[in-house]
Amino acid sequence: MPSLLAIRLLFLHRCQIFCGVIMTLFTLSANAHFLELIPDRDFLNSGHQQPLNFKLRFTHPMTQGPVMEMQKPNKLMVIAADTSTNLLSRLQLKDAAEASQWTFQYQVTEPADHIFYVEPQPFWEPAEGKMIIHYTKVIVDGYAALVGWDTLVNAPVEIEPLTRPYSLWKGNAFQGIVRKQGEPVPFATIEVEWRNDGSVTPPTSSYITQVIKADINGRFSYVMPRAGWWGFAALIDADYQLTSPSGRQVPVELGGLIWINAKPMQ
Repeated sequence: MPSLLAIRLLFLHRCQIFCGVIMTLFTLSANAHFLELIPDRDFLNSGHQQPLNFKLRFTHPMTQGPVMEMQKPNKLMVIAADTSTNLLSRLQLKDAAEASQWTFQYQVTEPADHIFYVEPQPFWEPAEGKMIIHYTKVIVDGYAALVGWDTLVNAPVEIEPLTRPYSLWKGNAFQGIVRKQGEPVPFATIEVEWRNDGSVTPPTSSYITQVIKADINGRFSYVMPRAGWWGFAALIDADYQLTSPSGRQVPVELGGLIWINAKPMQ
């Protein structure tokens, strides 16, 4: 028959496991959602003429998951030299056990900044009781043309870069303006996450997502302390509702996202 001490130790052990599971679930539900639109490189020169390879998924970048189910987007396009090209037919469904993810390729053929943009289908988040739509873009330097990077895609919510959004060093500041229907959004909330490669463990859950408030003119700034991909998500409540899978009318979160790559200075 087990001793009283053994019973107490077993009880404490099970409590620790239970609390750990609860905290993990809470952390995952509290973490920010980011739609990742990540190219295999953010610049092209004479030595990099192969097609760009993109990964497209909906996840929590800093915690490296979980990956959420993502339906085929409504829009996928690239804007270069004032020309917009529909890329939706290039999307390939990636065979993943976790959830649906997507990939595509694009061959850059002319010197120009290339703005890649995706409009996803609304995502139902039961933990928050809302639909989520994150309009996402990333800019690639095409053969050092160095013009066009601040062109707006006219998404309902969008971050206009004030800092050129490529060729940035670790420690550089990224600055932008949050716009809704083209107008600056005073005191907008911007969530920031680093796309973790497994080398960083946040000391507490509050370190996972950095939070900024824009000023009265919708402007914000953030210094990127580590090399790699950084996601900036300006979040706004929509002035309309959508129907949830259960048939109820629910709030809608609109996000304007931009991905920035910082490189180490070696």
